[in-house]
Amino acid sequence: MMQTQARWSLADTSEKEVAALAARCGLQLPAARVLWSRGFRTQTDVEHFLHPRLTDLTDPFLMAGMQQAVDRIRRAVDRKEKILVYGDYDVDGVSSVVILSKMLEFMGHAPEYHVPDRLKDGYGMQVSVVEQAAREGVNLIISVDTGIRAIEAVKAAVAVGVDVVITDHHLPEEEMPPAVAILNPNRPDCLYPNKNLCGAGVTLKLIQALMESLNWPPDRIVRYSDSFLVMVAIATVADVVPLTGENRVIVKRGLDGLSKTRNPGLRALLEASGVEPGTAMSATDVGFRVSPRINAAGRMDNAREVVEMFLTSDEERARAIATRLDGLNLERQRTGEAIVKAILEECGETGPGPERAGLVFYSPDWHRGVVGIVANRVVELFHRPAIVLGRDENTGLAQGSGRSIPGFHLLDALNGMAEVFIRFGGHRQAVGVTLEEARVDELRQRFNAFARETLTDEDLAPERLLDAEATIDELNDTAVDEILHLAPFGLGNRAPLFLLRNVEIRQTPEVFGKDRDHLRIRIFQGNRSLFAKAWRFAGRIGELQQGSRVDVALTVEADAFSAKRGYSPWSATIRDIRPVD
Repeated sequence: MMQTQARWSLADTSEKEVAALAARCGLQLPAARVLWSRGFRTQTDVEHFLHPRLTDLTDPFLMAGMQQAVDRIRRAVDRKEKILVYGDYDVDGVSSVVILSKMLEFMGHAPEYHVPDRLKDGYGMQVSVVEQAAREGVNLIISVDTGIRAIEAVKAAVAVGVDVVITDHHLPEEEMPPAVAILNPNRPDCLYPNKNLCGAGVTLKLIQALMESLNWPPDRIVRYSDSFLVMVAIATVADVVPLTGENRVIVKRGLDGLSKTRNPGLRALLEASGVEPGTAMSATDVGFRVSPRINAAGRMDNAREVVEMFLTSDEERARAIATRLDGLNLERQRTGEAIVKAILEECGETGPGPERAGLVFYSPDWHRGVVGIVANRVVELFHRPAIVLGRDENTGLAQGSGRSIPGFHLLDALNGMAEVFIRFGGHRQAVGVTLEEARVDELRQRFNAFARETLTDEDLAPERLLDAEATIDELNDTAVDEILHLAPFGLGNRAPLFLLRNVEIRQTPEVFGKDRDHLRIRIFQGNRSLFAKAWRFAGRIGELQQGSRVDVALTVEADAFSAKRGYSPWSATIRDIRPVD
């Protein structure tokens, strides 16, 4: 089944003003066109974008509750109280546990930590875990990437004399937990400007504030901050938050440090991911090679081992855990592919149809650890918000994950039918849900009805945003290198997409791949040509026969394999085509 075809939208540019910007900044036209179309129109704006600095990070004390959080944690460390760091099982939650645990160690404290078992504990803080912590003598619980909706769990902590500091980024309810301090940029009373921090990003702000309160020398703060940014960058990419502003600083600097990391666990994970030592990593590499292996334990097993991998100094132990994660990831991929195949068979060759604007899929046989990944794939295929559910064999409850499209606020949708669920949480683009199996049909009907009322036909037709026009002649090695320096790419700063008009196909494309579903294509403009790949394009080979002329939507990317063979250190990928008007 082919993905829903997208409509094309080309950003407006002024070629005269773009040329002036290119001259001022010493850039070639393709990169200058992209920067202009994205609103970077002065030399100062361009410099800040291309070369983010640690000093560009926002003052952490602008976040509501920060001083109270710092004071309570400092008091716990000084009095040697027992601290529990309560995290989550995904990349964001695990990364948050790791960096806060390391910071507390640097402060001379050895904290305990708890990472929920996804299949046994489900989503969010649990009363039973809080009460057990109290019995074990814990005085302070610090939640990371969770807790903002854990009203009952925090009340239970208060009842047994345990203080709670919450750090989270998920959207709060009207009533907030009775914690000593709540750090969340999405609190209604919080003036912190970056509302798009991931959980590890919020934890980083707490760590920054703690470092400032300790009066560490500036060079030590810079050194430690850069080491923390590596894990926070991985979490920021994995949690799919916008890579703009402060998040761009975090990810760009963090990725720069990733290839030089000395952490045994991270080095072992990179090795298991097939990354050669010292290799520069992109956000795409992190998203497709590193993050899935971290997530694999939480989705298929238990994520506590992942925290151990990042905290241990034993290289052999770290390597053993990384190898196991690699195996779990392969299992996750096989399981996820089988579920996607089942969903495609249910939808048939024509897809879900216009009457189904919001999709809910459920089977008691589906592994709950991979339903979020499947939901992502369903959204990619059908461009509709989707919830995918499996069944908890111990409780009989339906549990799963939802993913969304740009025009649909997923958490708002669920808030409007809250009585359907036993529990739910998340944000605009992703949610986790638990409900009785008997209510799945009700959820399917109400979710679809809400989506049909909310989304227009235009919302349901994916839009392909083209940043600028370019010619094959303009895409030389220097120009492409400048384009790649606009990275890290992701939500809010997507990889630039160029329109190449009226290219000619002079020979039939080559089909390749295990399933024979990809194409290699040579495109021509006059006497200049360019080789490009087109993933999952074999079904459109009829549009690319010898003598055809098409407009092409194309991206470029670094290609170390090409460079090793003596060719250009980049390659091109065709994302879409359309006949010449």
